[in-house]
Amino acid sequence: MLSIRVSRLTAGLGLALFSLMPVSVYALPEGVVQGASVEGVTEYTLQNGLRVLLAADTSRPNITVNMTYLVGSRQENYGQTGMAHLLEHMLFRGTPTLPNALAEFSKRGLAANGTTSGDRTNYYASFAANDDTLKWYLDWQADVMVNATISRSDLDAEMTVVRNEMERGENSPFRILMQQMQSAAFQWHNYGKSTIGARSDVENVDVVQLKAFYHEYYQPDNAILIVSGKFDADQTLAQIAQSFGAIPKPTRQLPPEYTVEPVQDGTRSVVLRRQGGSPIVAALYHIPSEADPEYIALSIGVGILGDTPSGRLYKAMVDQNLATSVFGYAAGMRDPGYAFFAAELQAEMNQEEALQVLDQTIDNLQARPFTDEEVNRIRNQWLNSWSSVYADPAQLASALSESAAVGDWRLFFIGRDRVENLKTDEVQKAVERWLVPDNRTNGQYIPTESPTRAPKAEIVDIEKLVSDYQGKELVQETASFDVSPANIDAQTLRPVLTLNEGLGTVELALLPKATRGDRVEAVLSLQFGDAESLKGKRAIGTTVASLLSFGTQQHGRQEIADRFTELQADVGFSGHSTGINVSVSTLGENLPAVIKLVLEILRGASLPADELEKYKTQLVTAYQNAMTEPTELAAQALTQHENTWPKDDIRYVPTLQESLEETKALTHNDVLEFYEQFYGTGNVRFSAAGSFNPDVVQQALVEGLNQWKAAPAYVRPENPYHQVEAKEFSINTPDKANAFYMAKQSLPLQDSDADFPALYLANYMLGQSETSRLWNRVRVQDGLSYDVRSMLNTSSYEPNSTWIFYAIHAPENSAKVAAAMQEEIQKVLTDGFTEEEVTQAVDAMLKYRELSRSRDAILANTWLRYLDQNRSFAWSAEIDEALKKLDAKQVNDTLKRYLDPQALSIAIAADHSKQTTESDKTTTDQALP
Repeated sequence: MLSIRVSRLTAGLGLALFSLMPVSVYALPEGVVQGASVEGVTEYTLQNGLRVLLAADTSRPNITVNMTYLVGSRQENYGQTGMAHLLEHMLFRGTPTLPNALAEFSKRGLAANGTTSGDRTNYYASFAANDDTLKWYLDWQADVMVNATISRSDLDAEMTVVRNEMERGENSPFRILMQQMQSAAFQWHNYGKSTIGARSDVENVDVVQLKAFYHEYYQPDNAILIVSGKFDADQTLAQIAQSFGAIPKPTRQLPPEYTVEPVQDGTRSVVLRRQGGSPIVAALYHIPSEADPEYIALSIGVGILGDTPSGRLYKAMVDQNLATSVFGYAAGMRDPGYAFFAAELQAEMNQEEALQVLDQTIDNLQARPFTDEEVNRIRNQWLNSWSSVYADPAQLASALSESAAVGDWRLFFIGRDRVENLKTDEVQKAVERWLVPDNRTNGQYIPTESPTRAPKAEIVDIEKLVSDYQGKELVQETASFDVSPANIDAQTLRPVLTLNEGLGTVELALLPKATRGDRVEAVLSLQFGDAESLKGKRAIGTTVASLLSFGTQQHGRQEIADRFTELQADVGFSGHSTGINVSVSTLGENLPAVIKLVLEILRGASLPADELEKYKTQLVTAYQNAMTEPTELAAQALTQHENTWPKDDIRYVPTLQESLEETKALTHNDVLEFYEQFYGTGNVRFSAAGSFNPDVVQQALVEGLNQWKAAPAYVRPENPYHQVEAKEFSINTPDKANAFYMAKQSLPLQDSDADFPALYLANYMLGQSETSRLWNRVRVQDGLSYDVRSMLNTSSYEPNSTWIFYAIHAPENSAKVAAAMQEEIQKVLTDGFTEEEVTQAVDAMLKYRELSRSRDAILANTWLRYLDQNRSFAWSAEIDEALKKLDAKQVNDTLKRYLDPQALSIAIAADHSKQTTESDKTTTDQALP
């Protein structure tokens, strides 16, 4: 998996003060030296050079372990491009003592993966807090640090998977454009090369060189081990010393890095021509490294330019109908990196004019300096994002990993301090120095008589920068919460609020509990209407929900966004024909004020006509892009095949072309009429989990809803099971490097049926996990797919479910993928799962379910669903108990009664010119329904 480092402005919002559990002072294990300690994060160093960061936190019963190696594509030599990323894949192939790491992770309920960037490679896992699991994973990390197999056979098997990932990226015109712009901008430094590497280098990689690269960089003195979450610091440090202490300190010296990208001396340009997708214009600028004091000022300036809807580029381009969307980010890197701006257009928009306006808007910064209001808006977003990361053990581990990769983990805190102390004139000076035409790479050449050169990036003495850094004073730790279903039910309040006459009631599920940072996750749901009253209004309902936060009778879009930022709240409106859901993440003390503002928006949305036109333009662009994507086209073929509802029914799933036409036909009057007719109180539900005052929250809900009108009565549209005739579809997707296989079967199954737990487990073993039959056959053994899965989508309301199987692959492998999927499904029906498979799968699923219950957002959303289904977490406990009682015979017998390979409808979307003759014979060309 690849990783692109960008500004931390892209993280979630929510400014909070909280603490990490301080590491206790005790007799350190032999040879371990304690280093810096900043705000609950403490560094230790083993004799072999391994650095360890411990960030203990008792508020959530889970642990994240992140092993970061300070090697990425930056260290690759000529002919070695993609080697760092390839090694990331190879380590999961395992060691002589553990040959299939991903399978073992799945057995133990670890949510694990790895990523590679220009500056580092990391391997991470999150799991329900458990000392045995932590010990096992630390032992695995120690084992794979020195004993990775990296055999020729494993390399050959993984090669198709890596190529599949490469081809998936090649399907995206934006990714290719960005890669080529980086290559044009960085002519000598390795940041100009794609992290995934050149196809020729990857396909012809020398296993001897790969092993040498591994032994050079995968050593304790080039690694940082980060542990965050609920664990005993003393015990964990002792375990780390035991697991890693025996690894000797290497005697080799890492090769020096001395390539410096020279100052760019004129605008450069890139033009990419490919089939499909939407026009894009972009600009890339060289900027200093993340440790440089100017980087923070530049990243805030980039945020001011690229923000939506307050950004300079949004107002100059989207508001003027020159683009459908814009964005910008600053990539913080170990060496001087880049800032990137882009805009997506519709086909009929003038690309040359759009590029000119993009460049001129940035070039005009000296004439139109930034204001304090602009800087403060992005500063607040940045700080809210930082606090949200700091409040989450998994995100904190990732952030410390990224900071370590760009120089030192303490840069995570130093960056915050710099943002807090940043002045508007510093932002202005930074963008004027760096965002100049001669430092730009985009799609057009502009002759310049008197060039303005960007300054040379200076080398930052990071050791000096962080040597005396202490950070801020810690506050008290948060108590742990028991995530058992029984305790969740016991601690959850289930009152029913009575509104004014005629306005109905509100069902609540309120789970107040201590959280680090005093944060709370909440969801508000309103449902209205029935299938008959909503005929022909499928697209309108989604559109109204999307426009709600764009303005009210009293406040504009930017005022609403600024108020949510002030309340340190991340609020999302999502809706459909029969209702609206509002998700909230904020500080507990701010939840009543957020509820008040959300209800003001729901009651008094203005649904501006100009915002509707922007929304329609963006949606049309998205549909046009999807019309050439293999994944979308395969799914559309199968959905259309099983569709029995008339086109004006809200249960009908339209084609992409129909969706595009419906969007274009939407009028402002349609939107206003729908809002006036259907929005109001009626079937209202609210759930919250985290730190908040239940009484004050209930008062805010009653006050806000009592000021509204009643909505039309809600009746859930039924969706009964019907048998679907098996059919095969072959869909041509010209010029796409990737292909998509999808198969689907309809089942008469409801999640309350006695057979559900067995099929739930069977799906996990068949294709959901990294120990599954399909994963091991199609990805591990045959190396045909980067991602192969199965999904069992089961209704809670009626016996109507679908079983879906899919695999991303290269077009030339379509026939092999189809055959492998069919063979493995038939094999499991013939031979069945073993008792060992069932036992291991039950254990893993129970651990994953426990991990989910430790996340407040999941708790809030689950409670909302349970309110609608008249359930509690006792139902979750029943599923747990049912899983524990399953044996192989029950699972196999149940699977045989439901899964029928002959009943599968199959769609393969691929470039037919790249498919083999055998692949062409697999399916018959079909016109899309």
